[in-house]
Amino acid sequence: MKEPLSFEEGRVAESTQGRDKGRSFIVMERISPDYVLLADGSMHRLNAPKKKKIKHLHARPVMIDLKTIRPEGGPIQDSDLRRALEQNGFEVKHPLCKEV
Repeated sequence: MKEPLSFEEGRVAESTQGRDKGRSFIVMERISPDYVLLADGSMHRLNAPKKKKIKHLHARPVMIDLKTIRPEGGPIQDSDLRRALEQNGFEVKHPLCKEV
């Protein structure tokens, strides 16, 4: 039997419950055995990550190395997260807003 994927830093996870159901995120930090902090660079940015229970997530077999996500160096930005998700085949949905 296959072992379940763990929710370590850099893992891509898809939400299975809540308003963000179906959205893909990157695990930024595991804060307890039951909770992680998620960011996608669009709806949930690095300065305000989403706290979500692990039981409401589905881990994907994709790991993104957060230390090398920015090749030119410096701190990670929201655009780096969006680019990493898009390059790995995950659609980045933008928050609901009115078109101007």
